[in-house]
Amino acid sequence: MDKDTKFALLVIAIPLCGLIYCGSAIAVMVYSEYVREHPLTFGTLFLLIPFATGAFTWLRASAKAYQIKETERINN
Repeated sequence: MDKDTKFALLVIAIPLCGLIYCGSAIAVMVYSEYVREHPLTFGTLFLLIPFATGAFTWLRASAKAYQIKETERINN
């Protein structure tokens, strides 16, 4: 898969995943009485899931770029 295809997939997939995630979170809040009784807990959970996913992705990409940079520095 070339860079343009990956970028197009990323541009389409991220908003679509966000919509699905928000829709599922709202559906859980509407249909689950337990979630409605504990809004602070589940609000925090719904907030942390995308944040943790983004942080993990960012750190993994940064570590990969750093490793490539260090490998090039050592080889030169």
